[in-house]
Parts: sequence; structure tokens; C-alpha cells
Amino acid sequence: MRKLIVFAFIGFLAQLIDGALGMAYGVTSSSLLLAFGIVPAVASASVHLSEVFTTAASGVSHIKFGNVDKKMVYKLIIPGSIGAFLGATFLSNIPGEIAKPYVSIFLLVLGVYVLIRFLLNYKPVVESDNSTLTRKQSIPLGFIAGFMDATGGGGWGPIATPVLLTKNGMSARKVVGTVDTSEFAIAVSASIGFFISLGWADVNWFWVTALIIGGVIAAPLAAWLVQKVHPQLMGVLVGGFIIFVNSRTLFTTWIENTSLYPYLYAIILFGWFTAIFFTVNKIKRKSSSMGIPQKSAGNLAD
Repeated sequence: MRKLIVFAFIGFLAQLIDGALGMAYGVTSSSLLLAFGIVPAVASASVHLSEVFTTAASGVSHIKFGNVDKKMVYKLIIPGSIGAFLGATFLSNIPGEIAKPYVSIFLLVLGVYVLIRFLLNYKPVVESDNSTLTRKQSIPLGFIAGFMDATGGGGWGPIATPVLLTKNGMSARKVVGTVDTSEFAIAVSASIGFFISLGWADVNWFWVTALIIGGVIAAPLAAWLVQKVHPQLMGVLVGGFIIFVNSRTLFTTWIENTSLYPYLYAIILFGWFTAIFFTVNKIKRKSSSMGIPQKSAGNLAD
């Protein structure tokens, strides 16, 4: 029962973050599963199986509220599905103890990217209906994001979302909805790849079920949270959290002197809290300059 609560909380937290940012479900849940000592291939398989259900629910909701660029979804799902299938097959054939630190490096790099992007390069997006991303650009984007998503247990959102946000003509609302909706196909393809390579015997359905339960509970709360917490602050919180969790795996793998761990963790936490403090002040200054009351500053969407 205790493990059920723990893994449900992991799914809850991951979906809460993903619902607020449009990314980081896979990165967050995979990072936490790795921290519990779960083999990378099994962790990624568990995450993607749970995502089949959470992304389906998310995609239906986004389509219902008109948050999806259907043309862009079609451009992304074919190369993304191929990349996810190949990524799952690749990861399944690597020994877990060898793959674990390198997967953590990838996740940590994604965490650094998310942190820096929201800390220094956060920009509101002008509302429009369509993205200028061409089919030639969508093929490598979908393939790389799908491959990295399967091998790292996360990466579709952190890779695809920022790229789409940099393209003129697509609003943040439609970027999030399009990426979340297309992720259903990525989760299905990765799950098939893991099934062929690992078989169902290596998948712990207890973890999968717990992640699904937590994600389903968090879905409506995430919709509320995105209205209350400034997206720039949420991005900084998520980026720092991913860095902190994956640094543990790297420390235990490559640093034998355990007496150094508290100092290394302290450095990471100090940098993270400094980034949070800087972001909060930046949001407050922007709110003051726009004449917005402080208590409503957290409700800003841009």
C-alpha cells in the first residue's frame, strides 16, 4: 500500500507539472523512478504505458477546447512514432546499469535546458492559428524528439515544445495542445517497441497502474494550477527539480567519496533557490510596471 501511494504521487506530480507546462511528464516520472533504483528500460516502458492513458485523456480535452493544430499533429506523429519505436528497441538492448547514468545525464541536460529557457529566455507568444514549421523541418524534429523520449523516458515535450514556440504564428496554447495530443502516438509506439524487446513479463503493472491513478487525479488540478502559477516560475521549479533528482544518480555512480554529497547537493539547491528568487522578483517587477496588483501577479499567463 505504501508503494502504491508513493508511485501514485510520482504520477500525480508528473502530470501536475506536465499539465501546467505542456512538458516534463516523462522526464519527471522517469527521473523519480530511476532514483528508486528501477532499470532505465523498465522505467521508460512503465512511463510510456501510463502515458498511453494520460495522453489520450489530455488529447481529447485539448481537441474539445480547440487547442490543437491538427495539421501539425499529422506532421509530427509519423516521424515521432518511428523515432520512439527505434529508441525503445535501442534502450531495451543496453544493460541497465550501463545505461542508467547516461540516461540521467540526458535528463539532467534537459533539466538545465528547461531551467535556463524559463529563467533567461522566457517570452510570451503572440496568438495565431498556424505554425510556420514546414514538413521538412517536422520530420527531423519528430524523429529526434521521439527517439530521445523513448531512450530517456522523456523528451517529447521538452524538445518539441520549445521548437514550436520559436516558430512564428503558433500560440502557446496551441503548442501545448498539439504536443500533448501528438504524444499519444509516441507513447503507443514506444510501448510497442518495449513490448517487442522486453515482453510484458519485465513490466511492473503495479507501477504503471499507480502512475495512471496519480496522473488521472492530477489532470483537473493541473488545469487549475496553470491559471494560478506563472508559467515562467513553474518552468524554473521543474528544471531545478529535474537537475536535483538526476544529480543523485550521477553522484552515486561516479563519486565514491560520499562525504562530498552534502556539499554538492547544497550547491545545487543554492543555485536552484537563487533562480527561484530571481524569477519571483522578475515577475513582481513586470507586474508592477504593468500596474497589476501583486496578489494577481501569479495568475498572469504571459
